[in-house]
Amino acid sequence: MKVLGHRLELLTGLLLHDVTMAGLQELRFPEEKPLLRGQDATELESSDAFLLAADTDWKEHDIETPYGLLHVVIRGSPKGNRPAILTYHDVGLNHKLCFNTFFNFEDMQEITKHFVVCHVDAPGQQVGASQFPQGYQFPSMEQLAAMLPSVVQHFGFKYVIGIGVGAGAYVLAKFALIFPDLVEGLVLVNIDPNGKGWIDWAATKLSGLTSTLPDTVLSHLFSQEELVNNTELVQSYRQQIGNVVNQANLQLFWNMYNSRRDLDINRPGTVLNAKTLRCPVMLVVGDNAPAEDGVVECNSKLDPTTTTFLKMADSGGLPQVTQPGKLTEAFKYFLQGMGYIAYLKDRRLSGGAVPSASMTRLARSRTASLTSASSVDGSRPQACTHSESSEGLGQVNHTMEVSC
Repeated sequence: MKVLGHRLELLTGLLLHDVTMAGLQELRFPEEKPLLRGQDATELESSDAFLLAADTDWKEHDIETPYGLLHVVIRGSPKGNRPAILTYHDVGLNHKLCFNTFFNFEDMQEITKHFVVCHVDAPGQQVGASQFPQGYQFPSMEQLAAMLPSVVQHFGFKYVIGIGVGAGAYVLAKFALIFPDLVEGLVLVNIDPNGKGWIDWAATKLSGLTSTLPDTVLSHLFSQEELVNNTELVQSYRQQIGNVVNQANLQLFWNMYNSRRDLDINRPGTVLNAKTLRCPVMLVVGDNAPAEDGVVECNSKLDPTTTTFLKMADSGGLPQVTQPGKLTEAFKYFLQGMGYIAYLKDRRLSGGAVPSASMTRLARSRTASLTSASSVDGSRPQACTHSESSEGLGQVNHTMEVSC
């Protein structure tokens, strides 16, 4: 009995030691995380459970909007003044095909654990979606944008940072133009601000008569060079577009995207009462992407003091899939410019946290983007993004070409 009692005391002591150490680790954890804008230690402590559970806590929702149901997948819940990261995919894809590689990238986890993430699927494009009935009128691009406030209201978001690709980038840009107070920042990949002219429209119609729908969509997603040389990736997406996305629903979305109007934005000061995106914007395109010309034109129409143009070398039509590391790092600096992440963690450096002014891989870019912002507790601070040319200080340049 004495031996048994001794063992029980030893076991109890070990358990108490483990509990004590676990408690100490929980107390230290908030100090190791990058502080976010408008947060103090109390808020970070209260959000520990959210951050730790976020990796597996994905929930699906069907949200009623003025233009029909919208399928949404969300991880986490709003905390403090942090915005939600809201994504919108390109035509031919859904949130899984478009964003899984990017959001599953290891370094991206250091960012997303601090934000609620909300993936929006365009109507009828999600996995397992039922086919729309005959005669169904697919929402216009403006109506797709007008569906998003219902998502924001449903989850109680104060505002969002949008990440959109292709058609999704157009929808998010339209959303920001109509509801500017709900959008904190935008990352727009492969955006084309122009509607199709008659020649483009006729070419699309002819292509639809001579090619299958998946092949037609592939020519939108990938350049001709990629279609020829990157056959493994293209074949993978051909199969998934054909098998995962409902083809009738996809055709409706494709037709509506090709019927879009010009985004109707102009650089401030160029025309009277010019419309523009009022939030910080990062435009992204691969140097071998079919959308390159459209993104360049969009850059010429936005306010250069709040816009960064990121042209990614050795990247094609889906940079978030083929170059997730480069895009993740650029996204970190974009968030820094809005004052959300004070320190970055770089596992390749023994020092751990990296001050916000330092650069790692992007330091080898042709033009390095430096950011500065001040935090304002309890309110939305105005972000201010500055750039310096690597060829000489004082030269303002908002084009950052990643060549690494």
